[in-house]
Amino acid sequence: MHGLEDAVPASERGTETAFVLGGGGVLGAYEVGMLRALDEAGIRPDLIVGTSVGALNGAVIAADPDRAVARLTELWRSDVVRTAFAGSWAARLSTLARTGTHLHPNDPLRGVLSETVQVSRIEELAVPFQCVAASVERAAAHWFTRGPLVEAVLASCAVPGLLPPVVIEGEHFYDGGLVHSIPIGRAVLLGARRVYVLHVGRIEQPLAPPRRFWEVGMVAFEIARRHRFAEDLATLPPGVEVHVLPAGVTEQISPLRYRDVSQVSACIDRAYDASSRYLANGGG
Repeated sequence: MHGLEDAVPASERGTETAFVLGGGGVLGAYEVGMLRALDEAGIRPDLIVGTSVGALNGAVIAADPDRAVARLTELWRSDVVRTAFAGSWAARLSTLARTGTHLHPNDPLRGVLSETVQVSRIEELAVPFQCVAASVERAAAHWFTRGPLVEAVLASCAVPGLLPPVVIEGEHFYDGGLVHSIPIGRAVLLGARRVYVLHVGRIEQPLAPPRRFWEVGMVAFEIARRHRFAEDLATLPPGVEVHVLPAGVTEQISPLRYRDVSQVSACIDRAYDASSRYLANGGG
């Protein structure tokens, strides 16, 4: 994987403030509200680390921090989710029948990313940025620290079964949430002393045993997500300050309704209100 990964780039050591953006599909709208609250509080990142939809949001922030709130708000309120996951059930089943592995092509999402970010390579971004994907061949996390930006973000967003794996230099990559759902540890490794966690709200709700067959896999995955996040929090080195911004979740959207954008504006507003209160009360 020439030119795609360095353990800790020298330019990113000793960073002070990091934004860590987690994965979660359509629920990534919560992160936009959190970002707006941070922006209004005058808190800007020296480093951005993202997973899955957090990689998408993070790339937009890293490309142009001054305009990120406006760009992301417009992006999420203009049906980016339905653009990325377009197609009737007949079209989706046709794609599955043709490919055998996924319901949607990734070309629509590639187009949205290219048009929104307008930066070719990771190292050209205004703010240092990294995103993670899961390597199929190595069964391991792979951090993209340089190279083509859009392909790296697509790899991090490649939800198994919904989107195809992204092939980069002969290696296949799936969604970064499989290996690092909320990668606080990576930000700390890169030298962050103050970390703001922008997430999709799931960690604010208690996890209950599954009641239906199709819930079993989702609950199992959520256990793995939360366990890794809790371990990262429990093993922070001295002097590292972590702020997990509240999403103000009232009712979670089912992962099975991954194209449901009816609550996007409400998600943005709730996270903004909750995070603004948190920061105003000393959370910053």
